Amino acid sequence: MNSLPEIWTFLAREPLLWLTATLVAYAIGDALFGWSGKRPYVNPVLIAVVLLAGLLWATGVTYATYFEGAQFVHFMLGPATVALAAPLYANLGKIKSSAIPMIGALVAGSVTAIISALGIAWALGVRGEVLLSLAPKSVTAPVALGVSEAIGGSPTLTAVLVILTGIMGAVMATPLLNLLRIKNWQARGFAVGVASHGIGTARAFQVNETAGAFAGIGMGLNAVLTAIIAPIIVRFFL
Repeated sequence: MNSLPEIWTFLAREPLLWLTATLVAYAIGDALFGWSGKRPYVNPVLIAVVLLAGLLWATGVTYATYFEGAQFVHFMLGPATVALAAPLYANLGKIKSSAIPMIGALVAGSVTAIISALGIAWALGVRGEVLLSLAPKSVTAPVALGVSEAIGGSPTLTAVLVILTGIMGAVMATPLLNLLRIKNWQARGFAVGVASHGIGTARAFQVNETAGAFAGIGMGLNAVLTAIIAPIIVRFFL
């Protein structure tokens, strides 16, 4: 290997390269997030996605090759979600006392997320597989992909929409909730979890632990409810 292209071709085949690239990209995003004073629009996930997309485009590496190396991060989504049980348990008393309002907010948020996405897309002329892929955009990725496949959508497109929804929620939630003068951390966290799943929940934990705990339960409950009602709602748009 006497030339840089040959060295790169060799490294690109190594799975560890893409795991390292993913971690470095997020580390850069997190450093910029801290440097900005933790401004919501300097989102570490968004920065990491942009950096990795640029790297893959510049090097001509396919997503399949990248994912083969970075899939360990995907695997860790499960344990990370389970780990949310710790702050949930710490706030169990608050959760029990807010059960009824949470159920109402869950139904309203879940139904609105599905109908608004489908309705706006329908009005703009979107039909078929693309339209159906929008339905589960507000739930965590593993559930969203399963729901999308079950209702006839494109899991690949749904994955992109899920990430975009999470990033937008993480960026917009804090300024919007401040503008609306909503100060209750339970309400703020639950709303973020229902609307923008794991990425929004991570942002909620950065702001306040109680908000993060309620975002976690909102994310989990919305995944279950969406899996039940999404197939029913999409029938009205077929």
